[in-house]
Amino acid sequence: MPDLFGHFNLPTDFLGRFLKSQFKALPYPVSSLAGQTIIITGANTGLGLEAARHIVRLGAARVILACRTLSKGRAAAASISASLPNHKTTIEVWQVDLTSYASSKEFCAKVNQLDRLDVMLENAGLAVPKYEECEGMESTVVVNVMSTFLMALLVLPKLRESAAKFDITPRLTIVASDAHEQARFKEQSSPSILTALKNPKLQQDRYNVSKLLEILIIRELAPRLSESEKPSIILNTLTPGFCHSELMRHAVFPLNVFAWIGKSLLARTTEMGSRTLVAAAAAGKESHGAYMVDCAVSEPSKYVRSEKGKNAQMRVYAEIMEVLEEIEPGIMKNI
Repeated sequence: MPDLFGHFNLPTDFLGRFLKSQFKALPYPVSSLAGQTIIITGANTGLGLEAARHIVRLGAARVILACRTLSKGRAAAASISASLPNHKTTIEVWQVDLTSYASSKEFCAKVNQLDRLDVMLENAGLAVPKYEECEGMESTVVVNVMSTFLMALLVLPKLRESAAKFDITPRLTIVASDAHEQARFKEQSSPSILTALKNPKLQQDRYNVSKLLEILIIRELAPRLSESEKPSIILNTLTPGFCHSELMRHAVFPLNVFAWIGKSLLARTTEMGSRTLVAAAAAGKESHGAYMVDCAVSEPSKYVRSEKGKNAQMRVYAEIMEVLEEIEPGIMKNI
């Protein structure tokens, strides 16, 4: 029998935890979001759309659907309104393309003109089987890591301003994945991790690594936000589990076949998975710097918590923040 755990780089206890989680009924979101302004990236489809639907149902005052294609965003907004005909939420559709740093910066400049921002829910993600570059890096890394944290740091001033002005604790939530447990992360042995991430031969592991990098950066960034004398913000991350979504739309044979079979047998509904996003976006201070599973604070992989992982965490943070400072000089002062 083939060593499936070795082939997919899975911890030996992963399958049991995975199956238990997948068939667990997650709590239906009921917490009021009245008065809040919430941004969801990647909100035109899948988990982002269903999370937005819940957020509108829960009474948010203003929901901004951030997506690459405005027509798709408008269709998503119409879908939400059709399913919740009596809602009082102002739903807006804003364009942002995370493959472009200029687009991400333009979007955040617009965000910083808002009167308030309660939640920045960064859900947009990319998984591609073939090596493609944008902004001088592999596209998965740009979308899932570089642009995601570029935007996170750029909206920090608005989140802090909102905290002080309205006496609230805003949330900055980044959607990760339990796929981080599968990351082989061979790049960690290279002098420059970001340079090593340009190796096309390691593309198969790229999505897993991108999700690992998200968690490492959050664990390094969260304490720095806590140490700041500026108003407090809750920064957290989560896995939605294995869900019906469009994440694998670029998959090619045989992965697309495995994905289809796996989804047919095991995947959560998109709505069920979206509950994890809403839970994190409403979570308390106990979730700051934490990784959430099944709508509750949990632990990331053993690697992340190991000394080796902690060393990689510091290196990853330093390298990525250096690049972000080049993209937007002075951005580190936002922390």
